[in-house]
Amino acid sequence: MYEIFEKLCQSHKITPYRVCKETGLTTATISNWKAGRYTPKADKLQKIADFFGVSIEYLMTGNAEQKEKDISLTSKDERDIEKILDLTKEQLLSQDGLMFDGKPATQEAIDSILSAMQVGMELAKKKNKEKYTPKKYKKD
Repeated sequence: MYEIFEKLCQSHKITPYRVCKETGLTTATISNWKAGRYTPKADKLQKIADFFGVSIEYLMTGNAEQKEKDISLTSKDERDIEKILDLTKEQLLSQDGLMFDGKPATQEAIDSILSAMQVGMELAKKKNKEKYTPKKYKKD
């Protein structure tokens, strides 16, 4: 297990000491882990995993089993987003004196705002579906 930690340190060009300093772990924890006296507790492993952006499972086994489920939007989700964007566009266009950098807002600026909002709303919908959909309704 420590070998995986060493490989992560080498690939990130970082010393175990620096990992300890940045995660709040003691060097004794890492030394005991290296010597095989014990394995760090789950909370400490999580700090190390978070630091390197890997899972605890990867840290323990070296297996990178990352199953990213493709969460897609339904047509209802897309219609809901479109309605919100249409209302926002109407509000932006009906505003008197809408300005950016002291100049009246152009159609291009408004389209850029709406485009950014659409991307953000789609990401938020997907994240919420992933987080709040009960397991029994999830499709595997």
